[in-house]
Amino acid sequence: MSNDRFLRAVDVSKWYGDEQVLHDVSFEMDRGDVSVLIGPSGSGKSTMLRCVNRLAEVQEGRIYLDGEEITAPDVDVDDLRREVGMVFQDFNLFAHLSALENVALGPQRVLGLSKEAARSRAREQLDRVGLADQTESYPAELSGGQKQRVGIARALAMEPKLMLFDEPTSALDPELIGEVLAVMHDLVEDGMTMLVVTHEMSFARAVADEIVFLDGGHVVERGPPEQLFDRPEQERTGRFLERIAGHD
Repeated sequence: MSNDRFLRAVDVSKWYGDEQVLHDVSFEMDRGDVSVLIGPSGSGKSTMLRCVNRLAEVQEGRIYLDGEEITAPDVDVDDLRREVGMVFQDFNLFAHLSALENVALGPQRVLGLSKEAARSRAREQLDRVGLADQTESYPAELSGGQKQRVGIARALAMEPKLMLFDEPTSALDPELIGEVLAVMHDLVEDGMTMLVVTHEMSFARAVADEIVFLDGGHVVERGPPEQLFDRPEQERTGRFLERIAGHD
């Protein structure tokens, strides 16, 4: 495995109590790549994602970002999270702040930008996700899709080198999913490096450079979308994709 890959997970294992949720998980990606983690619920996808920005701690194995071992004990986790943006399932917006204030908060408090500069950056990112007309709206006034797009803008405002998406459409009504996926498509076109957990298989097929199929905390198979979707090498992969297709 080359040491110059932008993101590398090497033999990552993780336990919660006596339950091992990740078993020697390894994958890598280059800058500008989009990798998508798929698998049944409870397969370890979200846990793997959270290990990348240290919301969950790796107990065995290592993760490297841009040449640095980010699982090392002396890593400044706050610095890491400035470089790794994360979009969650459930928005996590501050209800008492407007969309603009939610997005400007990180650049002002964490990056030290002036209030004016932080708000200017927030406006740029809200425009980027199609919400230039909602800057003064509060979360309670926004649809689920709009809230999630504010969440994406908030992560982008920190100018991360890597974006993590943890099932960003799973809490949305079906008619709102498309607007969030459209923003993510635009980020792909812009060359953003993205590690995505999703059940949206058509999106995964369209944008991923590599699909990583996890089951029971193990990497069952990984490869380009055309291989996994059209010619899976493992029977387990084929069964999972057939079941997912049956629910679409």
